[in-house]
Amino acid sequence: MKKLLVALVAVIGMALPAFADPVEGMWKTEVDDGAYAHVEVYQCGAKICGKIVRTFKSDGEYQSPNIGTDIIRGMVAQGSGKYEGEVWRPSNNKIYFGKLILSGDSLKMKGCLSVGFPCKSQDWSRL
Repeated sequence: MKKLLVALVAVIGMALPAFADPVEGMWKTEVDDGAYAHVEVYQCGAKICGKIVRTFKSDGEYQSPNIGTDIIRGMVAQGSGKYEGEVWRPSNNKIYFGKLILSGDSLKMKGCLSVGFPCKSQDWSRL
């Protein structure tokens, strides 16, 4: 019985990566206020989050105080590579209503302060 349980746990453990969301992975942001970041997009419960793991300026990598902070917060899959939730913009410390649209190795991020207000967008590339 113990061997059967161990085998079952191993099979389930190997199958879990197959259920990973296609948006998960490492992404490079566009330059915003002279800096850009590498963001790790990952599963956070039933939602998608993304934290800053490395930061860069034109003269190379630097240690931003934002490293480790979630820039993508609680995104919910809407189907067809679309997600909705919140995004945080480090350059002005504001949280926006956000949308992500995944297309292959490109991720379009759009953030709006509220409905009807001008929005900002970026195109991220998969690393």
